[in-house]
Amino acid sequence: MFGNYLIGLREGLEAGLVVCILVAYLVKTGRRDALRPVWLGIAIACGISLAFGATLEFGTQELTFEAQELLGGTLSVISVGLVTWMVFWMKRTARHLKAELHGRLDTALAMGTGALVATAFLAVGREGLETALFVWASVRASGEGSSAPLAGVLLGIATAIALAWLFYRGALKINLGRFFTWTGAMLVVVAAGVLAYGVHDLQEARFLGGLGDKAFDVSAAVPPDSWYGTVLKGVFNFQPDPTVLQLWVWALYLVPVLVLFFAERSRPADAKARPADSPGSAESAEAPDAAPAG
Repeated sequence: MFGNYLIGLREGLEAGLVVCILVAYLVKTGRRDALRPVWLGIAIACGISLAFGATLEFGTQELTFEAQELLGGTLSVISVGLVTWMVFWMKRTARHLKAELHGRLDTALAMGTGALVATAFLAVGREGLETALFVWASVRASGEGSSAPLAGVLLGIATAIALAWLFYRGALKINLGRFFTWTGAMLVVVAAGVLAYGVHDLQEARFLGGLGDKAFDVSAAVPPDSWYGTVLKGVFNFQPDPTVLQLWVWALYLVPVLVLFFAERSRPADAKARPADSPGSAESAEAPDAAPAG
């Protein structure tokens, strides 16, 4: 459940910060008249994301077992690729995200209502679709037949909404650079488990071989239905009897990605180009143009 809570929190807060930046900029510049099309674009993006998630969940139930496993495994691999790209992208561009969104809004304001709707939709929609796909893959990997993974995601999203609201009102200041660094690293660990599960799905679909070639089996020591087995499954997508291929894929993804992720953190180029306490900096721990309390 913790892994899915982390996904909901991380992805929800990213989308929430985008909304905060868009809304706060319009309020601060006296363009409250543009809030309605922006909220419309955000609502459309949320609706499409929910519809996409529902399609993934209910649209695959009529497929044969092997077709379900093939589709599930393929989408799990795709979702891991997307979330990995997103983690690195946010790490590199968080400093300049506010300025980028402000520029897009200025252009949209000059073009009219339709452009405002499209700007808000595109800004939030990408996050929403990525989240829907990764959440579906993670929930499927960590708890088939259980409501706990989905509950974890919803709780994480609810927490993200509350944090985004406090951040917008100026009641909360956090170090976004540190937050996205450590949640990004934990998300990579979750993604490794999802990837391993996706490989298992592809093996069950007979798309990949080696289903009977187990790397180890500790089911007796770590029963899947025990409390600690449930915790390991929920946090790390731990499987007590992985195949050799699963174990190799998990290790070959997790180790290099984490090394690259933390190595990139030490690059000084961005820090020299833009002071840590400058406006829009991810390290400044300031609310994005927080709205007046009144």
